[in-house]
Amino acid sequence: MSASTLAPKAEANLEKAHEAAVMRCSGVWTLQGIPLLERHIAQLAWPASGAVIFDGAAVTALDSAGAWLIFRTLRQLERMGLSVTIRGLCPEHQALLQLIQTHASGESAPGLPRNSFLNQLGRNVWRHLDEFNGLLAFLGEIAVAMLRSLAHPSLIRWRAILYNLQIAGFNALPIVGLLAFLIGVVVAYQGSIQLVRYGANIFVADLVGLSILREMAPLLTAIIVAGRSGSAYAAQIGTMKVTEEIDALHTIGVSPMELLVLPKMLALLVALPLLTVYADILGVLGGMIVAQTQLNVSFSDFLDRFDDAVKVSSFLVGLGKAPVFAAIIALVGCFQGFRVSGSADSVGRQTTVSVVQSIFLVIVFDAVFSVILSWLKI
Repeated sequence: MSASTLAPKAEANLEKAHEAAVMRCSGVWTLQGIPLLERHIAQLAWPASGAVIFDGAAVTALDSAGAWLIFRTLRQLERMGLSVTIRGLCPEHQALLQLIQTHASGESAPGLPRNSFLNQLGRNVWRHLDEFNGLLAFLGEIAVAMLRSLAHPSLIRWRAILYNLQIAGFNALPIVGLLAFLIGVVVAYQGSIQLVRYGANIFVADLVGLSILREMAPLLTAIIVAGRSGSAYAAQIGTMKVTEEIDALHTIGVSPMELLVLPKMLALLVALPLLTVYADILGVLGGMIVAQTQLNVSFSDFLDRFDDAVKVSSFLVGLGKAPVFAAIIALVGCFQGFRVSGSADSVGRQTTVSVVQSIFLVIVFDAVFSVILSWLKI
């Protein structure tokens, strides 16, 4: 028998019997005596094979530190090839040890296995529902902040709005204009291959006008802005969250909604419709150039047919989508920024999520617009 008194209230004795070695634990197994107790257990002469019984009948007190020591010792003995049995622990101590074993070993609670399909499906559905609930709450906070600013215009931060208008609007003109022009070229060129077969060259104006003004220009502009500005919103707010600048704003009594979110939202509500009009012009210009070079349709003939084929309602439909897309991009970008936690890795992850969700929601709402407008025959 090997015995040692480690502390006034904590003891661990190892008795070797014929069938099994018995580890008799007694006293108070709490944080205060754990360091000495751990060193003593590490020096015990465990059998090379067979079974070990942990007898905890004499343990009068056990906290998480003591339960963790027992758990680690059991795992070590199991890796040595020994058969381990626990007996004598009171129900409260047994429940604490079971809790430690469940969390440390990564086992799930009784029920479905952690890696089962239904388990994973339920977790994913619950996570998305929780995120959707948070998004609705965030939308409500933005609405309250906007109503407060409208009731008290002196609270509106005009300098921040103008700055975001320059970043999200003016600085985006080159990329939006270039891509809109190229889309107009592609649409007209692909259409010209079919139109020339039937001698319907002039209808290239219908094709380019309706496709660009109603669908392509607002959708393309929103996707570009989502990747360019929406990601920037998430990264900026996320970085401020990691560096605790958001907490500092709360401490000094400044609302992050009014300082960070509202100026971005208002600036994008102004910038995206203007960018859409800009994309309309350059997209149609690209189509006109292809019509003249490939179909021998002059600019004047193109514009005459364009005026007859494209109604003002088609232009307004495309323009009306822009504010909705702008609200989605600003809402998702800022929301994902506030969801950042922990480290810089979380900033990158939430920035990626913001771009994916923004583009997904923009396309979904564009499809909803198409269905509703088709139903209304507009």
